[in-house]
Amino acid sequence: MKALVLNGGFGLDHLALEERPEPVPGAGEVLVRVRAASLNFRDLMLVKGQYNPKLAMPRVMGSDAAGEVVAAGAGVTRFKPGDRVANTFMPLWEEGAITGAAAGATYGSERDGVFAELVAVHERALVAVPPHLSYEEAATLPCAAVTAWNALTAAGTGPGTTVLLQGTGGVSIFALQLATALGARALITSSSDDKLARAARLGAAAGVNYRTDPDWDKWARQQTGGAGADVVIEVGGAGTLDRSIRAVKTGGHVAVIGVLTGGGTVNPVPVLMKAVRLQGVFVGSRAMFEEMNRVITERQIRPVVDRTFPFADAVAALRHMEGGSHFGKVVLSMTAPGHG
Repeated sequence: MKALVLNGGFGLDHLALEERPEPVPGAGEVLVRVRAASLNFRDLMLVKGQYNPKLAMPRVMGSDAAGEVVAAGAGVTRFKPGDRVANTFMPLWEEGAITGAAAGATYGSERDGVFAELVAVHERALVAVPPHLSYEEAATLPCAAVTAWNALTAAGTGPGTTVLLQGTGGVSIFALQLATALGARALITSSSDDKLARAARLGAAAGVNYRTDPDWDKWARQQTGGAGADVVIEVGGAGTLDRSIRAVKTGGHVAVIGVLTGGGTVNPVPVLMKAVRLQGVFVGSRAMFEEMNRVITERQIRPVVDRTFPFADAVAALRHMEGGSHFGKVVLSMTAPGHG
């Protein structure tokens, strides 16, 4: 079988499809034929050595996949051959609060990932996928969607709350769809008027182009009668966090998720003076994934897939994501014909 492997050093030039032996499911594991996988910005950072500089190589990449169970090991009770499943981001985080052990055992970093035609996964690290979704859509859920769900629910998002979203990448678009499903009002920023129009069609109440109006924190306060947003989904990192703190209401919640703008320093005084809650969000548990899937199924939410690439074109898919033109998720299909 083929797997996407980083070997011999960091950089996209060290990433290639390799032949690997087919895995055999052990006790408690099932063998999953991967039908689709999705990319996260984390994948690009891992390949470049920015996420885990001590990454052991060779390493099979990827944290998000969906497919069908083709075999079950001894003692498996949760799934059977033919079931449609997706993996969790952290195989050791089933429910409750995150632990150091769970956070230190993620796919594609501390252990081999799921960008492969076949993977052996413990049954406790899998969820059933919503029946109305294709494999390509289901593959977008494990990281970005669960992260958005965890951030929104931890902040108490619901009717009467306003959520401010940054950009139109995977987490932000999922947060738009899920916040709307939870009854919240969603505001969104983007560098593209076309993307803002697309976001409006997905339910955004208002949007602002941060290239033409860089003071989007002031805009967010104007949109909320001067009070500020109840919740900010912060994906930029140090380059945007100060504005997020200014954009959130007194006593509001900033969910710190991404580092798209890199590291840096943040002035803690506004956090103190506004009694802002800053919470780091590192994806979520299997229980959160299952709870989210129930809402996705009830509301018939469909993930936004920007573009699907053949598995053989995985490097081109990463370059496409790196370019930042995407809206929603970039997906790899294991069944689509590739260019080699």
